[in-house]
Amino acid sequence: MEDASGSSSSPAVLRNKYWVLRHGRSVPNERGLIVSSLENGTKPEFGLAPQGVEQARAAGEKFRKELDEIGAPVGSVKIRYSPFSRTTETARVVAGVLGIPFEAPSCEAVLGLRERYFGPSYELLSHDKYADIWSVDEAHPCMAPEGGESVADVASRFSAVLLSAETQFHGSAILIVSHGDPLQIFQAVLSGAKENMSFLDDLTNLKVKDTDDLTNLEVKDTMVASILSQHRKFALITGELRRVV
Repeated sequence: MEDASGSSSSPAVLRNKYWVLRHGRSVPNERGLIVSSLENGTKPEFGLAPQGVEQARAAGEKFRKELDEIGAPVGSVKIRYSPFSRTTETARVVAGVLGIPFEAPSCEAVLGLRERYFGPSYELLSHDKYADIWSVDEAHPCMAPEGGESVADVASRFSAVLLSAETQFHGSAILIVSHGDPLQIFQAVLSGAKENMSFLDDLTNLKVKDTDDLTNLEVKDTMVASILSQHRKFALITGELRRVV
């Protein structure tokens, strides 16, 4: 994204305000299962646990309070959420707290906000397997679990959602309801863009010629990978709301 001089080295100045919300505690959380495929994630049996409903309601109240504090009207709110059951239910509860009709255009499921797919080797297995994935993420954020998504893959689609929102809206309060890993990665993307707007362009062009040897990365790509590898420091607990921009 370039300015009038053709330079894209300036910090990001976004047209909207953004909050992220990790879904409330879910049935997969309680059962200790990785449910990351679109097929499984949209099943009703993998929705919110009772505690998650209460967490979503509390997040909605907190969001409403924060809107009041900055003088943002509820009418400016756009809720964009992952189509998974646990995120859809969370978004529905928040919309109810705010008095926003969930069927209105201001609430929309966005496929690009879905859970990170960890691949068939991890699907429906124990949460304990996350440690294996995160250790690879930290060393090689462009490497994906077999059949799944890398950190860079998720960062790319979340960046596309961000750029779409920035094109479509101006002065809106945008709430993104998604999942643990994707929201960590999204915050890492925002941290890079805050320093240098060209980060989004560099991310789009990020390519790894050999996933077993990252020495082929160009210098700017190495910088992008370094930021993405730190995504775990942006972790959210279930039901946690955070203003990010």
